[in-house]
Amino acid sequence: MTDFSLPYHDRAHAGRLLADALAHYRGRPDLLVLALPRGGVAVGREVARELGALLDIFVVRKLGYPGHEEYAIGAIASGGVRVMDPLPGITPDPQAMAAVVAREEAELVRREQLYRNGRPTISIAGRTVIVVDDGLATGATMRAAVLAIRQQRPLQLVVAVPVGSAEGCSGLQDQATEVVCLTRPEPFGAVSPWYQHFPQATDDEVRKLLDDARRERALQPTS
Repeated sequence: MTDFSLPYHDRAHAGRLLADALAHYRGRPDLLVLALPRGGVAVGREVARELGALLDIFVVRKLGYPGHEEYAIGAIASGGVRVMDPLPGITPDPQAMAAVVAREEAELVRREQLYRNGRPTISIAGRTVIVVDDGLATGATMRAAVLAIRQQRPLQLVVAVPVGSAEGCSGLQDQATEVVCLTRPEPFGAVSPWYQHFPQATDDEVRKLLDDARRERALQPTS
């Protein structure tokens, strides 16, 4: 039996354990792993490798409360999707919120261009898609990703994270074919305490992981 005891050593370790829980998808010719940058890419890299799947990124940006960006109140994703999850009883100033959205939209475009480096997106339509992140707190980021991915008509859509809040994971049950959350510790708090090593992922790391995955895939023999 796989040991899901916490904390995970790092994102790669968590990704290998997550792949074990997703083993029933291994070998499907239509399988695509979409990782949420930045932190989800190291997890998704291991999941894709273990399952023999294609790996791509899906860019999502959290929307923080103006002046207190650590409090996420929504998210945006590729395809113009926006999910709002406001703090109870608090309404941000519309102009300030518009500035936050504009800034995050610009960063979303920057990351798409940087990480893809001219490479086209991999078609989602008709595929079994596993969308991966390194953890799930409120679920706003993942909900935005799921909404945007569903617009592209996947055959199946699986949400997979190594660790998440009970509320965040359960809130996605009716949005996906399956939600795989290895552990839901209580109290949850944040993602980082559940990893021994949880450095801030960088753009260079994301690009290297994606390049390595493509290179490894290209070297695999074709049947």
